[in-house]
Amino acid sequence: MLRLYPYVRPVRGRWAGAAVVAVVASCLGLVFPLVLKWIVDGPVADRDPGGVWLGAGVLLGLGLLEALLFGLRRWLVARPLAGVEAAMRADLYRHLQRLPVAFHDRWASGQLLSRATTDLMVVRMFLAFPLTFLIVNGVTIVAGLALLVVQDWGLGLVLLAPAVPLILVCYRFEHGYAAASRRAQDQVGDLTTVVEESVLGIRVIKGFGRHRSQARAFRELSRTLRGTELAKARLLAGILGVITLLPETALGAALVIGTVQVADGVLSAGTLVAFLSTALALRWPIESIGFLLAMSQEAATATRRFFEVMDEPEETGPEAVAPAPSGGGDGLRFEGVEFRYPDAGPGSVPTLRQVDLHIRSGETMALVGATGSGKTTLTALVPRLHDVTAGRITLDGRDVAAMPREELRTLVSMAFEEPTLFSASVAENVRMGAPGAGDAELERALGVAQADFVGRLPDGAATQVGEQGLSLSGGQRQRLALARSVVGAPRFLILDDPLSALDVHTEAAVEAALRRVLADSTALVVAHRPSTVLLADRVALLSEGRVTAVGTHHELLRTHAEYRHLMAGDEAAPGEAAQG
Repeated sequence: MLRLYPYVRPVRGRWAGAAVVAVVASCLGLVFPLVLKWIVDGPVADRDPGGVWLGAGVLLGLGLLEALLFGLRRWLVARPLAGVEAAMRADLYRHLQRLPVAFHDRWASGQLLSRATTDLMVVRMFLAFPLTFLIVNGVTIVAGLALLVVQDWGLGLVLLAPAVPLILVCYRFEHGYAAASRRAQDQVGDLTTVVEESVLGIRVIKGFGRHRSQARAFRELSRTLRGTELAKARLLAGILGVITLLPETALGAALVIGTVQVADGVLSAGTLVAFLSTALALRWPIESIGFLLAMSQEAATATRRFFEVMDEPEETGPEAVAPAPSGGGDGLRFEGVEFRYPDAGPGSVPTLRQVDLHIRSGETMALVGATGSGKTTLTALVPRLHDVTAGRITLDGRDVAAMPREELRTLVSMAFEEPTLFSASVAENVRMGAPGAGDAELERALGVAQADFVGRLPDGAATQVGEQGLSLSGGQRQRLALARSVVGAPRFLILDDPLSALDVHTEAAVEAALRRVLADSTALVVAHRPSTVLLADRVALLSEGRVTAVGTHHELLRTHAEYRHLMAGDEAAPGEAAQG
């Protein structure tokens, strides 16, 4: 509750008002027995029909007032608590955008999705109902028991007898239900992950005929979740049984004792009726404790899961813009760069080791290396998708670690190896690289990427692409991703094998247009084929996390066997090697 308070604080007035209204409405129910006592001991005993009708009218009025108050309570809390849920969801989404890539590498998307949807709905329901009624029912039970003791202290003590056993049972139930609730909500996250992965990977599943095995895996997870939910149901059934049995037993004993006292003339019939009516009015507040505790534990688990994500540290960096040093552009430098992933053991070999590389201002450098040599990792360090473990990276002499990420990612543009598109129009996807780009810049970027297919789409650049851009071919997605990276005419351009999905003719056309863009940028291009390498002024060879050679394509063909081997995978390699 303390952690939720900042979200509840703006609506605390209406929530407190709703709680007060609910307490008044619930306590009105305790007035009914007093009216009944007056009716039985007065008009009924005196055979006064007018008095009976008056009492009935009072009871009807009390009932209508109680109903109106409960309706008012609902109206008071509905809108503000929906706002609390929306604020928490917005904060969670904003926080997810600011968390480092390493966090997203660790966490399953389904777990994050369940926290942003199901868990926050549970928290809202807790604030609207269980929290209010834990207070309301607590006040009602205390007031009702006090009223019982005042009416007849002996019978009141009989009804108070189960209190201590009930407290002990509820304490044990809380701990057991909390553990089961956590398991269930984590399993919901796992189930959500499987559904999301199956939907996004439906082509692979169908292509390999794996729908039956996927369905079996889903059924297993569903069966596990079902077992956990049944365990929760058994715990709840047990606590409800105890909460119902003990007070009912005490009520039965009080009824027997009270009846004997009325027969002996020690107690009036009206007092016994009022006493039993008060006890019956307390049945729902007492029996609901089980449900309220269960919902409270689910909300506590949901809140913990929410703050598990919110407590993750965001990307760090300076808030103010670091001043650019004098002396002009120095290009892109890697100085003694070392990197190991956060989940790697402290004694493990770093992914990158002592990388020293200088890409001069306006120069294009190709980065070549075997699979797993660290090429993609090295490119991700420039815009600080990951932070270096040691050493530093500079842009025109400025350490990227000293630059605000917003400024850094304005200067550096990337085209990733796996092109990702969003459920938006073609133009919106491309303009993610430069939100202020106009139609002329958009057309230029599409031209550079040879994305002439856009003109043949139903609505041109306004055409909506499906989730992940799966309504387009791999080559079309890659060309739009390339257009996104160049639309803002960035000073520094990082291209991770940007032409791998293109056919030979389209690749040649893109390369010709891309040369003009690269002439105005300082670029690092991950390349696997000589045709892409030839876009660069120089080539850096990355081997087992280290830069082992830097030179022109022809120089490296002449002097490095590893480089010749890497280039031999392309039909152009032998010819190029002969020239060397």
